[in-house]
Amino acid sequence: MEYKKTLNMPKSGFPMRAGLPKREPEMLKHWEEMDLYNVMLKKNEGKPRFALHDGPPFSNGGLHMGHALNKSLKDFITRSYAMRGYYTPYIPGWDNHGMPIESAIIKQNKLNHKAMPVSEFRSACHEFAQHYIDVQMEGFKRIGVLGDWEHPYKTMDPGFEAEEVKVFGEMYKKGYIYKGLKPVYWCYHDETALAEAEIEYQDDPCTTVYVKFPMNDDLGKLSHLDKSKLNFVIWTTTIWTLPGNLAIALHPTRAMPSSRTRITARCTSSLRRWLKRS
Repeated sequence: MEYKKTLNMPKSGFPMRAGLPKREPEMLKHWEEMDLYNVMLKKNEGKPRFALHDGPPFSNGGLHMGHALNKSLKDFITRSYAMRGYYTPYIPGWDNHGMPIESAIIKQNKLNHKAMPVSEFRSACHEFAQHYIDVQMEGFKRIGVLGDWEHPYKTMDPGFEAEEVKVFGEMYKKGYIYKGLKPVYWCYHDETALAEAEIEYQDDPCTTVYVKFPMNDDLGKLSHLDKSKLNFVIWTTTIWTLPGNLAIALHPTRAMPSSRTRITARCTSSLRRWLKRS
């Protein structure tokens, strides 16, 4: 007896094996032929709108796992809202400006950008960025992401740049643009400003330090000593404050001076009283 025939198994048209390497490209091709993205839009046309604005990737290389995760999650969200009856336009885009593009083309194409005219270097960056837009777009389609791939936005398009200038002008008219003072981190290697999130500090095992400070003004109290060889020695546990030190303060009864970044009038007067009593 063949026991398999005695089982009441469900009948299905699904194959026994998934065979995704073969079946997935066929499925994606079927979606493309039926224009699934526009079919979804037409189905929910006139209904409440849900637009997920695509934070663009840099067009400076092939896809990595971060791209795959980012785009897949956005696709999940957009499709889920479409299934709930929302009108869900999704316009993918790319960031084509900044050091990521320039650094990648200099490294990959071995360009000496300092020996090139600025216009020639910009044209090379433009072509480089467009190439990786095409590469990444094919990758996103292969992942199965639905969107308006025929009309993506690119920050290097003249129309996009014109809108940026227009918005900047409106901000200036409203007084949002002004000149002020702010410390800016600078990378001497890439020759560009850095965001605070890009700064990482290396741990230093040193927890305390002794530092000597030269004597500049003894107020006439130590004239019998050679001031060129006279120093105050301080001990501190806040080593990172040393670049901002303005002075040292001495206690009348303590032998060890202490270092302080922010010197108050009280500390200064204490120093003067101590020198007068000396």
